[in-house]
Amino acid sequence: MPIRIIVVDDHPVVRDGLREIFSTDDAFEVVGEAADGPEALALTRRTNPDLVLMDLRMPKMSGAELIRRLREQNPGINVLVLTTFDNDGDVLPAIEQGATGYLLKDTPRVELLRAAQAAARGETVLSPTVAGVLQQKVRPPSQTLSRRELEVLGLIARGATNREVAARLFITEATVKTHLLHIFGKLGVKDRAAAVAAAYETGLLKRASET
Repeated sequence: MPIRIIVVDDHPVVRDGLREIFSTDDAFEVVGEAADGPEALALTRRTNPDLVLMDLRMPKMSGAELIRRLREQNPGINVLVLTTFDNDGDVLPAIEQGATGYLLKDTPRVELLRAAQAAARGETVLSPTVAGVLQQKVRPPSQTLSRRELEVLGLIARGATNREVAARLFITEATVKTHLLHIFGKLGVKDRAAAVAAAYETGLLKRASET
């Protein structure tokens, strides 16, 4: 079955371009387009897509608010941000509200398609610039980790290498690295050891072993 996707952007030319990219790939089905937050919420209720591909700055509703309301409306939905903004004032609120991934609009077509497939599976996808923002920004270790991030963290705590984690979870090593960067950003740490320590202190690691 193709991945059902909706495109949310206030620029018609951008929507046209994204529709063309995804419509020519058999792995996807574009089931709708929206120009702002309220349209996106209504469209999502009608179409129940697998993935929402959205810009951050649009009329009527902020990107972070739209992500929050999409997640409230459908907790299992995956949201992939595609925008031109990579500063922490845009990145962090989007990630904190539950964005599955965050890419910039200069992402090559092939990488965008690959990232959309991963995001539709619930895998964290970040552009290198955004991953750097998350890694460098100090955040208190109170962020909620996704189930997959908890799985990765639990395996890392037991001494698994990135390659071993990838084999165990049937994902690529690149995806493992992306998950780790996301974990570092959420926990406010800069390396694996600090992430494990923070997870023990906050009880996240115990929950990881129980899931």
